[in-house]
Amino acid sequence: MQAIVKSPKGKKRVGRGFSLSELKAAGISIKEAKKLGIYIDKRRKSLHEENVKKLKEVKREKNV
Repeated sequence: MQAIVKSPKGKKRVGRGFSLSELKAAGISIKEAKKLGIYIDKRRKSLHEENVKKLKEVKREKNV
């Protein structure tokens, strides 16, 4: 699973991982993210709702 980020020109592209604020918004700790195999990009500061929705879906799928 890969995060979507916006380039400086406004285009969407695939990023290296999810930001810490996106993980927090989805209710996932760093420890949980590592167990679920979710990549984390500590340099990113942005929060995109698309990515939060993806994280919530993954959390729901893995917990079932």
